[in-house]
Amino acid sequence: MRSSPSLLPILAVGAVIRNDAGQVLLVRRGRPPRQGEWSIPGGKVEWGETVRDALLREIREETGLTVEILGLIEIVDSFLKDTDGNLECHHVLLDYTARVLSGTLLAGDDALEACWVWDLDLDAYPMWSETRRIIAATRV
Repeated sequence: MRSSPSLLPILAVGAVIRNDAGQVLLVRRGRPPRQGEWSIPGGKVEWGETVRDALLREIREETGLTVEILGLIEIVDSFLKDTDGNLECHHVLLDYTARVLSGTLLAGDDALEACWVWDLDLDAYPMWSETRRIIAATRV
């Protein structure tokens, strides 16, 4: 792996949110990385922003929902490489569980779509294998 001291990992947050029926909330990404794929809502932590505030903001911007953060699931590294195998981007993702407090689901910001999905139907949604693993970790 090639090292580049001028590039630092990008800190990002995401949340597995389930409704009262047990469905998981998915958003379809409108921007890179993984543009067009389905994911859990989330995004980058901005300069001077707490992780908590970033997660609440990103969920509100992408889904229109206000949530309560319940707990950390896991920290995941995402390495995106170019066609020659050189590292292009490194994200450090802090993935949480959360529950909806208020709002009406509506895709916004960089989310092309947002929907509630049953676990049995997740295979129909193209997504990163780590996203699937994180969602599975929250199954009751």
